[in-house]
Amino acid sequence: MSGNPTVGERSVDGRSVDVACLGESMVTFLPSRPGRLADAPFFTRTIGGAESNVACALAVAGHRVKWVSQVGQDGFGDHLVEAIGAYGVDVSAVGRDALRPTGIYFRTATDRATDEHEVVYYRAGSAASAMSPATVGPEAVGDARVLHLSGITAALSDDCLALMRELTAPREGRPTVSFDVNFRPALWREASHGGGVLLELAREADLVFVGADEAEAAWGVAGPEAVRALLPEPATLVVKRGGRGAVVFERDIPAGPGGHAPDTPTGTDTPTPTDTVTFAAAPRVDVVAPVGAGDAFAAGFLSGTLRGLPVRERIRHGHLMAAAALTAPGDLGHPPARRPPATPHAAAPRRSPWIAHADRLVALDDAAWGRLHLGPGWTRTGADQEGRTP
Repeated sequence: MSGNPTVGERSVDGRSVDVACLGESMVTFLPSRPGRLADAPFFTRTIGGAESNVACALAVAGHRVKWVSQVGQDGFGDHLVEAIGAYGVDVSAVGRDALRPTGIYFRTATDRATDEHEVVYYRAGSAASAMSPATVGPEAVGDARVLHLSGITAALSDDCLALMRELTAPREGRPTVSFDVNFRPALWREASHGGGVLLELAREADLVFVGADEAEAAWGVAGPEAVRALLPEPATLVVKRGGRGAVVFERDIPAGPGGHAPDTPTGTDTPTPTDTVTFAAAPRVDVVAPVGAGDAFAAGFLSGTLRGLPVRERIRHGHLMAAAALTAPGDLGHPPARRPPATPHAAAPRRSPWIAHADRLVALDDAAWGRLHLGPGWTRTGADQEGRTP
């Protein structure tokens, strides 16, 4: 997509929001000490949700963002709306449900992939799980340049899946659709069914994020090239490889409606779409909590995309956002923006402090980037342990 020349100015196409993020957010409870949930005497309350994580990170980066969801008409719903709004996210499109509760969950701080990790969800029958085409129409996201979705929403209920299918269906005026696969086998009644649904939705998107490990788990394909062969439709495919880095496949010829490759009539000389393939390594990070990094990466990459940056710089911005999440105990790696919640027509900062600092690191040459070593507090102090900026 074309770049936004000055972050915070109204888009030339008349859309007043840079990104609309749709999905469930929950109140999260983190144990006061390491170990089993059963042994934790106290918990710290925070917030967590794939799409709202992306919204908050983008707002801190200076973009105009709205969060579209439903929460209960309860104290936890109040907390979510207030906390996410404090990051500068427009929360005016969040519905309140008097009959259903806000979802909550408890988790340990260990890596999700390890046997020690525990997570307990209380989200069945939540307000967000009742989202449907009847409660959230296309007009709720029609003022956005980009609509960001994740596969988690599709797993919440049949109504949520119907909504996802409606929002990703090709139509005139549809925002650019960004889709993070976010395969969570425990959320699906049958993991194999979940993989098929997520593949269907990804094929309708313009920009897709997927981890190499989850692509293998969901679809049985190994390696970035195999993922691209399975998913040729999106104009941009981002395959994340954990601490190694990320590979981006970006189509070289203009896309047709909805971001997909244009049809090629038989007998014409229209070229077959080809990709430019870009890899960017991730910096070394002292991990505090391995949760929320994927959402943060998506936010950093989307921020770079909105600004029209080259692909390698977009990937590096994704890595830096992920590093911010990895070096903080909660799902979010940035302090709230110290400004009132945004409205669709409110002016956002032209250049946030986060963007200015991240731009300096992104501009490092390959050798200096390779020496970069980020630890806790680097987003606050601007300091890194190796490879300091000039």
